[in-house]
Amino acid sequence: MTDGRKLLEEMNDRSREVFRRVVEGYLASGAPVGSRSLTRDMSEKVSAATIRNVMQDLEFMGLLGSPHISAGRVPTQEGLRMFVDGLLEVGDLQSADRALMDSTMSSNSDDVGDILDRIGSALSGVTNGASLVLAPKHEAPIKHIEFVSLGHDRALVVLVFADGHVENRIFTPPPGQTPSSMREAANFLNALIGGRTLSDLQTVISRQIQDRRQEIDKLAHAMVQSGIAAWDGEGESPERLIVRGRANLLEEGAEQADLDRIRTLFDDLERKRDIANFLELADEGEGVRIFIGSENKLFSLSGSSLVVSPYMNSDRRIVGAVGVIGPTRLNYGRIVPIVDYTAQLVSKLIADRS
Repeated sequence: MTDGRKLLEEMNDRSREVFRRVVEGYLASGAPVGSRSLTRDMSEKVSAATIRNVMQDLEFMGLLGSPHISAGRVPTQEGLRMFVDGLLEVGDLQSADRALMDSTMSSNSDDVGDILDRIGSALSGVTNGASLVLAPKHEAPIKHIEFVSLGHDRALVVLVFADGHVENRIFTPPPGQTPSSMREAANFLNALIGGRTLSDLQTVISRQIQDRRQEIDKLAHAMVQSGIAAWDGEGESPERLIVRGRANLLEEGAEQADLDRIRTLFDDLERKRDIANFLELADEGEGVRIFIGSENKLFSLSGSSLVVSPYMNSDRRIVGAVGVIGPTRLNYGRIVPIVDYTAQLVSKLIADRS
């Protein structure tokens, strides 16, 4: 049991109700919730002074904060986390939301990327947030790898897959690499391929580096790490982040600090090296996960929340993720089932086209 849930259980009924109503009020309005407004909603008749005392206790516990003197209270990040883990009531998927997401699957296009674009746009529209879709990597076994030097700071890796698919990826090699060292790296990899996928190959290489660190040429595994684990090619990418609905996060009347946080967020998202981290968020198991503020290093500076769910291929292997990002006062109860259902749709899409 998490510390938050234990703390929730240790509260008396009045404290738990005040806490829940403050959080729900904040999520609905985005504004601090005052004691006077709560006196009208409480299940028992209590004075505003009594509620203020309870709020002070909750503030002392780190669950509520007061943004201004004499203002109402708002939940802290810790308070939101405890609410999500212990008090959040997730609603059923609304029929209109289901119909809208289903309509994205009616496309006759065979291009999975096009359909994922449509899904991202629909997810953004139905949640009024920014949607994130991580398109799946090509996971067929590899037949051959070749490195080609394009200059002192640019190189090309050519990947030939067993199913005939060919990908060319531009990357920046480690300093001092030569055509000869690239051939050595390619030979090293081709000797290990044996019908493995890129993910399998990375696992094998990591294991060999640990087991036989002195025997493997340092230049070879530097090329491996740069050419496979951290590619930065433009254009058609086997693993790309689709972001839709950026304008939804820039509401009229937003404070300058909020706008700066949103810009920081999208600067983070658009850095290629962070895309892999996004999938790692969802790679710890099935189901929807909620990240609030600094709990997620990708969004730690933007003060945003992420609701994300992985999707799988026909082998029940996680190959991508879909999510919604917005301010910490997201309507979690409505968005969680939408993200969950969207992930199920994408899983079916990927499995049907496998």
